[in-house]
Amino acid sequence: MTLHLNLFIYPGGHHEAAWRYPGSEPERVLDVGYYQALAQRAEHERLDGIFFADGPALAENIRYAARIKPEPLTLLSAIAAVTERIGLIGTASTTYNDPYNLARQFSSLDHISGGRAGWNIVTTGAASAAQNFGLGEHPVHAERYARADEFLEVVTKLWDSWEDGALVADAGSGLFADTDRVHAIDHVGRHFSVSGPLNTSRSPQGRPVYVQAGSSEDGRGLAARWAEAIFTAHQTLDSAQEFYADIKQRAARLGRDPRRLKVLPGISPVIASTTREAEELHEELNALTQPEYSLHQLHRLTGADLSSYDLDGPFPRHVVDTSGERGVNSRSRLVLDIVDREQPTIRQLLHRLAGARGHRVVVGTPEHVANEMQRWHEAGAADGFNVMPPWQPGGFEVFADEVLPILRDRGLFRREYAGSTLREHLGLDRPDSQYSPTHQPRLPHQKETA
Repeated sequence: MTLHLNLFIYPGGHHEAAWRYPGSEPERVLDVGYYQALAQRAEHERLDGIFFADGPALAENIRYAARIKPEPLTLLSAIAAVTERIGLIGTASTTYNDPYNLARQFSSLDHISGGRAGWNIVTTGAASAAQNFGLGEHPVHAERYARADEFLEVVTKLWDSWEDGALVADAGSGLFADTDRVHAIDHVGRHFSVSGPLNTSRSPQGRPVYVQAGSSEDGRGLAARWAEAIFTAHQTLDSAQEFYADIKQRAARLGRDPRRLKVLPGISPVIASTTREAEELHEELNALTQPEYSLHQLHRLTGADLSSYDLDGPFPRHVVDTSGERGVNSRSRLVLDIVDREQPTIRQLLHRLAGARGHRVVVGTPEHVANEMQRWHEAGAADGFNVMPPWQPGGFEVFADEVLPILRDRGLFRREYAGSTLREHLGLDRPDSQYSPTHQPRLPHQKETA
């Protein structure tokens, strides 16, 4: 079985100091040509897809980091116009969107791209987003996931509301649409009341690919019910194996084929010709970090304000409050796992997190990076990876030039695309409409049973 690989495009790169690194182009973070060129290179290398994160609020630490970015669906539409096969995965929140508009937007992207759209489903962790949408407070974790589950149910019904063949467009007979195959969904639930049908016909993939990011207990439950690809963060092989086995078992208990759910951890490769040169490159990037920014990031993840502490002193584990929301946040737990396992100083922890916000950073030669990817894949920890270059565009170029040929020579990555849609790249079936007479019902929103 070969690896599935996506290019995770983050402004300037995934290291928090990437925008300061020579060769980065921070002035182009809103230049569509910059992203089109990255996507074209990724397509040339036959990657499964490109992926954009997003959030509906400006980062509070914008003073020290290139964290502005275009809205993903708008950007992906522009990228679709200059690419032909690479998948186009964008993030959109179930907390700060409405199902009808979002279903229409992703369906349109799937039509525009000829079947390459994927939706990265998030519930939004940033509490500051609430004030941008007229809300007095950010919904709590469990409530956000309850809304997300119903949101997905509604979106799925809307994407299915036109059966295949419903759009006839027969000028001779005068029949444009077979209305017997176009269905109101008449959904009435706790969070949403939506009549439907969608005002665009069924898209090339039937439904855009469901992608999910989040490893909390609620996140795992949502992923097991709905996700077809999962982006996740792990520092150790043991942690990745536990997640992989757990999520596949949960999917199987819901009647799903676990092989149709792809687990893709993040990996940020720092690559050079020798191990020492790679370590020096990593140290050079870390030396560009700004403690005020790094401490703010740590505060956002853990709730601990360490601005008055000695950066070269031990991390004060006791000041982290693990009750409430942060106690169930997967990224907060990941940080504490690093602290418990490695006992770092504050500065060392800041540098550990600077590389990719908790995703795994692999430092070494191209062969070492390829070895680690193969090791995780063969050990039952990953179906592939979300590749997170530390800086752009050079960080991806060296991965493409040096690591991908090794993976291909080992039979671990494709040389050519076998299909033209994101579903085909990922080995996923094209679903029937649930309103089709031939549909075999399987309700992905049903709850897990013990």
